[in-house]
Amino acid sequence: MTAETAKERVRDAERTRAEIMEVATQEFARQGYDGARVDEIAAKTRTTKRMIYYYFGGKEGLFLEVLEQAYRHIRSLEQQLDVDHLEPVEALRQLAELTFDHHESHQDFVRLVAIENIHNAEHLRRSKSREVLAAPALDVLSRIMERGRAAGLFRDDLDALDVHMIISAFCVFRGANRYTFQAIFDRDLLDPKLRAHLRQMLGDMVVAHVTAAA
Repeated sequence: MTAETAKERVRDAERTRAEIMEVATQEFARQGYDGARVDEIAAKTRTTKRMIYYYFGGKEGLFLEVLEQAYRHIRSLEQQLDVDHLEPVEALRQLAELTFDHHESHQDFVRLVAIENIHNAEHLRRSKSREVLAAPALDVLSRIMERGRAAGLFRDDLDALDVHMIISAFCVFRGANRYTFQAIFDRDLLDPKLRAHLRQMLGDMVVAHVTAAA
């Protein structure tokens, strides 16, 4: 086997894994963990059930990798956000808006998180990457909070995880409760006409809470 042939096989394997991950993300998000079928995922890709088991060890391993990839994506966006040159209030608002934009455009992520909560996070609890998935989310926020407190702008009884929870709660709610909210109140939380209003609402809410009685 030539070096070029070996490289091509590696590229083929990477393409196959990426294709499986893309289809699996859609299937798990639409059908749930119990409803998704490895046979169906294989049928929608250029591979076989045997190869899926070879790459991921089975349905559980595939679902966990889909989850980890979804979390890594939002964590990478947070890490790329250049907030250190901004005033703490503006930096906090930008981080909240980034999360808003991500969750709106990645509804599969919202559904996957909801599905994993139905299963009591039994898959994520087995993940060897939990610290890696958590740390980036708090790293950027911690720096913002520290600068805000040092400047006397932010209250000192909140930590980064408190603020992360507030932002996530708002952004996940829009997607996870979209249809029930619309059925009861006749308001589509993902209606493009409401986007600017809700995006500003999130930023205003977070900033007001963090700066209250500072």
